Amino acid sequence: MERVARLVVLVSGSGTNLQALLDEIAATGTGAYGAEIVAVGADREGIEGLARAERAGVPTFVRKVKDFATREEWDAALAGAVAAYEPDLVVSAGFMKIVGKEFLARFGGRFINTHPALLPSFPGAHGVRDALAYGAKVTGCTVHFVDDGVDTGPIIAQGVVEVRDEDYEDEGAALHERIKEVERRLLVDVVGRLARHGYRIEGRKVVIQ
Repeated sequence: MERVARLVVLVSGSGTNLQALLDEIAATGTGAYGAEIVAVGADREGIEGLARAERAGVPTFVRKVKDFATREEWDAALAGAVAAYEPDLVVSAGFMKIVGKEFLARFGGRFINTHPALLPSFPGAHGVRDALAYGAKVTGCTVHFVDDGVDTGPIIAQGVVEVRDEDYEDEGAALHERIKEVERRLLVDVVGRLARHGYRIEGRKVVIQ
């Protein structure tokens, strides 16, 4: 029997990407998907992302920045909490905190994030808005490994979304929703393929076996 990869998912809000992973694993089975979610962590309490995990019977933990004297202490505590579940992959599913050196020392090359633009274009917190401001005709989403830069890690996969004229009328809200739909499907596909087939990182290139 093939080994099932262990996932720890980190959330900060509603957890729709987490739900997409939970739904896919429930529908296909951990063996067929190749992974199981062994814990969900957050940087705040009382969020829907944690509630989704609890409804699915997945253990949860919270590490709040304000509970620690320094950002470095928080980062070490988060890394320790994640490491306790011995994950093969860590998935940022809308986790709105930047991790530090200790976390990346433990999970570099195994920490997956999504971004609502086609990197390396439009990194940072306003990828959708910045693409519209630039007049881009297509944008989309990127699934990538996290490194110590801002959205600069090796790209695993990308999905393209067309920019429509009406997207300028609501400051990109409808565009962002279309990107999120593609992002959820892409993340589910990528995590499953990494788990089932394994991968290696060659410089900036991610090769799924």
